[in-house]
Amino acid sequence: MNQPFAYIHPEAKIAHNVVVEPFSTIYQDVEIGEGTWIGPNVTIMPGARIGKNCKIFPGAVISAVPQDLKFAGEKTTAHIGDNTVIRECVTVNRGTVDRQRTVVGSNCLLMAYVHVAHDCVIGDNCILANSVQVAGHVEIGDYAIVGGSSAVHQFVKVGPHAMISGGSLIRKDVPPFVKAGREPLSYSGINSIGLRRRGFSDQKISEIQQLYRLLFLGGLNNNEALDKIELELAPSPERDEVVNFVRQSGRGVIKGYNRHNSSAD
Repeated sequence: MNQPFAYIHPEAKIAHNVVVEPFSTIYQDVEIGEGTWIGPNVTIMPGARIGKNCKIFPGAVISAVPQDLKFAGEKTTAHIGDNTVIRECVTVNRGTVDRQRTVVGSNCLLMAYVHVAHDCVIGDNCILANSVQVAGHVEIGDYAIVGGSSAVHQFVKVGPHAMISGGSLIRKDVPPFVKAGREPLSYSGINSIGLRRRGFSDQKISEIQQLYRLLFLGGLNNNEALDKIELELAPSPERDEVVNFVRQSGRGVIKGYNRHNSSAD
């Protein structure tokens, strides 16, 4: 059902039961799946690929050109997965020649004033709270939660099931399954509540805790800690995921909490 005051380009591919509210603008080269609601004053620009049953609130701008001076007008896209909610004034830029697209997964919640820059890949079931600012080329794993007013440096990776405190400056990679907070951003324990909610057993959570004790609290450098983890802990998908994440980190991972470098103490 399209309101008479909305503009939809005739070449846009809009499923038959999409609702577009007044004063929204949908450009050419846009695809929107069934059951999606486009609120008033939303702008959907060329290259947008929006899934089924999404909700996009007033003021959002999806698939605007990247804020990257190297962008030369190449044909790129911005993908929004099924059942994702995009609140007021969120901006999601499309990709550049680097990855060709920006991706926000399914079942995500992007709260008001979130910005997702070019070539980011955000997994499924993620929550970015109000005013989170995500620079280009960032990767955020499934079920990750980033607290409000946090800023994520370009090329940073946030692992699955991580939870990051509001107001954080995220300059280094954040491994899977952890909580992170303080300034500079540091390991603050395991996201045990989130893991239990997602079906992780107490035994599995205990194994993950032991892994991070060795990595962050054992007095070893990362390479020594990883070697010890592989020697002393039985192989498991979670162990291997953490080990591979740390070994492959391009920016380096956050550190364990050190009370002497924390402004909180």
